[in-house]
Amino acid sequence: MSIRRKIIDYSRGINMEHLWRLYTRQKRAKNKLLRDILTFRMSRCAYKHGGYVGPDAEIKGMPEFPHGLQGIFISRYATVGENCWIYQNVTIGEVNKKAPMIGDNCLIGAGAIIIGGIKIGNNVRIGAGAVVNRDVPEGCTVVAQPARIIERERK
Repeated sequence: MSIRRKIIDYSRGINMEHLWRLYTRQKRAKNKLLRDILTFRMSRCAYKHGGYVGPDAEIKGMPEFPHGLQGIFISRYATVGENCWIYQNVTIGEVNKKAPMIGDNCLIGAGAIIIGGIKIGNNVRIGAGAVVNRDVPEGCTVVAQPARIIERERK
């Protein structure tokens, strides 16, 4: 990331590097006390940015948050793949301690809700405001409430 991009992100309040450093340190911490302290600091940092990232959430790589963590809720039981784009006010929630497993290279539009123990395939696009509570196969575009698949990737 260029210095210019870092300055712009910092001035907008969407600099997420500190949060992700805390997240990776918290995941690697062996000592329970250190892990609890890092979890506390990570939660405070996420709160400052206007969102929530569950301490036990499994996030592979660093997702892109074009609008920062504004209103984003990621359940502690969720799994988010690599190279995902998550826009503002997205909820990745749980039902009975079961949360979504989101594949790689997904785009989740503003205000989307993904809830329950479902699996979202790789290369899926979820439209703004969609409510997804069923599995979505790879390479699809999902829109509306209730969610419906409008396009499948052609091979």
